[in-house]
Amino acid sequence: MSVNFGKVGVFFGGISSERDISLKSGNAVCSALIKEGVDIEEIDLHTENREDIENYLRNTHIDIAFIAMHGRFGEDGGLQSVLENLRIPYVGSNSFASRLAMNKSASRNIFKEYNIPVPQSITLTKSLLVDKVPNDLIINRIKEENLDFPLVVKPQNQGSSIGVFFVDRIPQLILAIELAFSYDDNIIIEKKISGKEITVGILGDRALEPIEIRPKADFFDFNAKYTKGLTDYIIPAEISKKTKERVQYLSLKAHRVLGCCHFSRIDLMLDNDENPFILEVNTIPGFTETSLFPKAAAYEGISFSQLCIRLLEMAQRDFQHQYANEK
Repeated sequence: MSVNFGKVGVFFGGISSERDISLKSGNAVCSALIKEGVDIEEIDLHTENREDIENYLRNTHIDIAFIAMHGRFGEDGGLQSVLENLRIPYVGSNSFASRLAMNKSASRNIFKEYNIPVPQSITLTKSLLVDKVPNDLIINRIKEENLDFPLVVKPQNQGSSIGVFFVDRIPQLILAIELAFSYDDNIIIEKKISGKEITVGILGDRALEPIEIRPKADFFDFNAKYTKGLTDYIIPAEISKKTKERVQYLSLKAHRVLGCCHFSRIDLMLDNDENPFILEVNTIPGFTETSLFPKAAAYEGISFSQLCIRLLEMAQRDFQHQYANEK
């Protein structure tokens, strides 16, 4: 290996609802880096207490971090802010961009400012609904925004399709809202786009080949995402050249306007006329050899191990550049 990273701390696991997925990502990254001769430290955080984590990291003496934690604290800027405070370089977007991308409502507001198409939606806050969901209030809000069924109900700050519900009538909607609030104090109700689901990986400053997601069930939910054989992944996506260029352009633009760096994965929907709509930006997407982002990289000849090394190189380069400027 030509680049010396020192000791690489691989963060995975954590205590979020996406812990099990993060363990798989972290184990895959650890195996790849060991294969490349990298000195690693496996770090499975069981706390979100900043002081405890900072003390632990001061004693661990890692030189650079590879974050493979999904969901709360790992993907929302929490861990990133700790690493920034300790001046430890890390792979991925900074704390501000991570927090912004994790908040679907905030990121969509920015997308709208930059004319990036998103599904029509409203955001509900649990504190405003007190103990019981007032059906009339919700129905009126939906009518005011001209939202028609079918709808999607999802937590504002979650990943891996956790707490996502597809509904086509009022009783389903009320139940879905109550369930979604068990995952987050803020939820989104959006118009369901009927058509193709597409995901685009961003590596460095370019968009990778789009992948088409074809669940064998009606919806690409948690089970379809993580149960082998329930979903087909088509690469390259079966879309026109014009549409491909459009989704790559919008994906890279979404990545940039949020201030993301190094890598991300952008999820989109195409309606039946192939008009694209950005659903969300994942700053730390699944990271096993069969996950979508590594799959897109592999299509372009970048192996999983090479991908991990390349991301570490980006993190090291950007940190050295930033530190040189500060000095």
